[in-house]
Amino acid sequence: MTDPTKDPHFLRDPYPTYEAMRSACPVQPLQADSGGRPGYLVTGYAEAREALGDARLSKDTAVFFAGKKSRRRLHPAVAQTMLASDPPRHTRLRRLVTKAFTRRAVAQLRPFITRVTDNLLDQWRTNEPFDVVADLAVPLPVIVICELLGVPPADRPDVQRWSAELFAAGEPGVIDAASHAMADYMTDLVADKRQDPGRSFLDRLISARDGDDHLSEEELVSMAVLLLVAGHETTTNALGNALLALLQHPAELDRLRGNPDEIPAALDELLRFDSAVSTATFRFTTEAVTLGGTDVPAGTPLLVALGAANRDPTRFPAPDQLDLNRNATAHLAFGHGIHRCVGAPLAKAELEIALRAVLARFPGISLAVPAELLEWRRTRLVRGLVSLPVLA
Repeated sequence: MTDPTKDPHFLRDPYPTYEAMRSACPVQPLQADSGGRPGYLVTGYAEAREALGDARLSKDTAVFFAGKKSRRRLHPAVAQTMLASDPPRHTRLRRLVTKAFTRRAVAQLRPFITRVTDNLLDQWRTNEPFDVVADLAVPLPVIVICELLGVPPADRPDVQRWSAELFAAGEPGVIDAASHAMADYMTDLVADKRQDPGRSFLDRLISARDGDDHLSEEELVSMAVLLLVAGHETTTNALGNALLALLQHPAELDRLRGNPDEIPAALDELLRFDSAVSTATFRFTTEAVTLGGTDVPAGTPLLVALGAANRDPTRFPAPDQLDLNRNATAHLAFGHGIHRCVGAPLAKAELEIALRAVLARFPGISLAVPAELLEWRRTRLVRGLVSLPVLA
């Protein structure tokens, strides 16, 4: 399989391609990009779940790329985050972060999320198109994660821009520059907070660093960068994808509009149906592994297509149908295993609050352009819309 992000048909609807690949073999070789190295792509649900939980698959990119020449100049705070590590380092770092995303911590943020959502929707003028992506799905999670971390409001537009540039597929120079800008900013913010401490989660991480929690300065900055980027980029895409799915399934949209208390239960099916993270982050085999009947050699990159796994008919019958009666809690949109998205509770809270507000305030919402004209982001990692223009 060549790089599918070059194909607009695949970007619009990747699932027929995934289905054909999965039917042929759920784990198969992936042709290398220019300058890249060949790997394997996993499209089956059982194989994806197994791979995500297999300790023989490492996420330690520093080990994989050690001694390999590269023209890339990603800042280490971006290249070597908690996501790119294995136990015991990963275990230690994740334990520190989990505290920010407990049910209690997220519940305390809900009034703030609701206020921000309402303020953003106040800008929507009826009878005028409203871009759900640019005017709601992008700013909402950015503002929320910045509030959680204590990023001053005046700095948030820069943070939003750098984060978007980190996902600029096919533009390594832009990505590398953004990584340095983001890391330099977070380094300065940490220094400022040491001089003038606050009550944000970043302040608590600084206390852990300055206390006895074995958190290095580099790890502290890396953690802050990861939370900023991962804390909103995926939620942005999940909200756009969920609303588009509902707009394309009017009966399900009407159902949630009439019964908004069903929205929390519907989120798993919406996340399964069009996963915001299309492909899980980098993994490689530390020894030879047999997966789905396919032998994968040691030292080989393995890409797990979460979106494909969530449409596997052996796990989710009639997978191309959006069915809000379905029990989809086993979906892999947030990953699986020790690297499952730590911010999932916050993401779900934001999705629920935003969908409730949109459906309540704009009951006549509809697409402003035909769905086939919508533009999708050109990146293999995440799946999301460039824009989603709607009318009230």
